[in-house]
Amino acid sequence: MNIFIDIETIPSQDPIVKEKIAESITAPGQYKKPESIKEWLDANRETAAEEEWRKTSFDGGRGQICVISAAVGSSPAQTFYSEDWGNSERALITEFFQFLNQNYDPSRNVPPVFVGHNVAAFDLRFIFQRAAVLGIAPPRFIPFQARPWDKAVFDTMVQWAGYNGKVGLDKLCEVLGLPGKGTEIGEEIDGSKVWDFVRDGKISLVAKYCEGDVVRVREIYKRLNFTEEV
Repeated sequence: MNIFIDIETIPSQDPIVKEKIAESITAPGQYKKPESIKEWLDANRETAAEEEWRKTSFDGGRGQICVISAAVGSSPAQTFYSEDWGNSERALITEFFQFLNQNYDPSRNVPPVFVGHNVAAFDLRFIFQRAAVLGIAPPRFIPFQARPWDKAVFDTMVQWAGYNGKVGLDKLCEVLGLPGKGTEIGEEIDGSKVWDFVRDGKISLVAKYCEGDVVRVREIYKRLNFTEEV
């Protein structure tokens, strides 16, 4: 049984985190004099702090999941999100865990395989971290500690590029002749633009894009396994 998953994340919504990041910004080492340091900070602190804050979307300890999409085998993808994205993370993670429990019977003694692009290092790791932060007990069969080459996961990036290699999902779709990211919403989007979409009230488009990535990963899985079975 294969479970295809993808998540979308946004930066920390805790104002204290943003304040601490701003306070931590320092001028580059070549600025030595107090007046030149102050001049640089006055001109660049806000931009530098914004850049560092946006990076928290890749940090499961501080960032936030705004969308989860998953599909079991060839079934249609189920996507979890809310227009009230600022207050819905606990609910969507809980709903995702319930979805997994409803679709897998542990008594079968055959654990599911979680399939995704960079799924072991990012998606599963981020979900685990957010569940720990929020105190949400996950299903025991989720292979949070799996390495990218373990049988509990099928990581399309690793399967294509090797254990130490990297390839973007959009690039891999291009190589394999599959529809690229954003084709389902008609707008240019990737992980770096998710926060902009969410901030601008377009989380429904992010959800559709996330679901599209699940479909893309499923097609890539079939290509890499030279099969139509999922």
